[in-house]
Amino acid sequence: MRQPPAAGTGLALALLSAITFATSGTFARSLIDAGWSAEAVVIARVGIAALILMVPAVLVLRGRWPVLRRNLASIGVFGLLGVAVAQACFFNAVRYLPVGVALLLEYLGIILVVGWTWLVQGQRPRRLTVAGSVAAMVGLVFVLDVTGTGRLDVVGVLWGLGAAVGLAGYFVLAGRVDPALPSTVMASGGMAAGAGVLLLLGLSGALPLRATFDTVQFAGTQTSWLVPIVGLTLVAAVVAYLVGIAAVRALGSRMASFVGLTEVMFAVLIAWLVLGELPTVVQLFGGLLIVAGVALVRLDELRIPVQPAPLKATEPALR
Repeated sequence: MRQPPAAGTGLALALLSAITFATSGTFARSLIDAGWSAEAVVIARVGIAALILMVPAVLVLRGRWPVLRRNLASIGVFGLLGVAVAQACFFNAVRYLPVGVALLLEYLGIILVVGWTWLVQGQRPRRLTVAGSVAAMVGLVFVLDVTGTGRLDVVGVLWGLGAAVGLAGYFVLAGRVDPALPSTVMASGGMAAGAGVLLLLGLSGALPLRATFDTVQFAGTQTSWLVPIVGLTLVAAVVAYLVGIAAVRALGSRMASFVGLTEVMFAVLIAWLVLGELPTVVQLFGGLLIVAGVALVRLDELRIPVQPAPLKATEPALR
């Protein structure tokens, strides 16, 4: 007996996860414009979220502490690359670029995974994946709008590409996670590790660590700095992640990640409504090519038969 209601619920959850994740750049922009460093924004976001998720993580780990011990190294690397690098680079990119453009650059990380699996693991991409990768790279040229009048800041582009590397690292590492490790534990531990690394580097002076506690400009009004902090931690991290896990369990990791591509569309829409940011027509066209290219890569993955191995829920990207 088919269960369409469950599939419909899973689709709704996946879309809600994409929407809530898409708010992160807009919330972060208000803090960064008020004088926060990108690293301080990341520490606040993932540090507080890690503390909140620690409660369900400890509950789900009862009686399975050896699983945590044998995965400490993996969680640490995941936190460093998939959380700290990806988010710090993305929020730094938001300092110089429109939120939608920064997110488009970060999503190129999915294409980088294709190159990684080909060069390192010898998995030659199939035609649909190649077509998607080419479309995404052509889209990148339009997003950068090299010959246009609205030239992008090179520094911001480099930060965006750094975020793509971090996102690629996330997907590579998530694919190697111990199936016995609960995804909530992976998220909480990874965010705690990422926040800890950034905090240590900030306190040592290696990274800028600035935060102000005055009013900030958000959605055209002056408001407390706590508003974007709550949005970043509860909406764009805790709610987004927990809803994303529920979507993965209802739809499966492949289909849920495919639906998750709508995050780019929602991010552009939210940035337009709240910040008044809208990419140029050329950049929007390039963005459509990037999203279409990534969608082709994801579609090619959906065509691969699922192996009868133990299922593990792949976490949505921690952006």
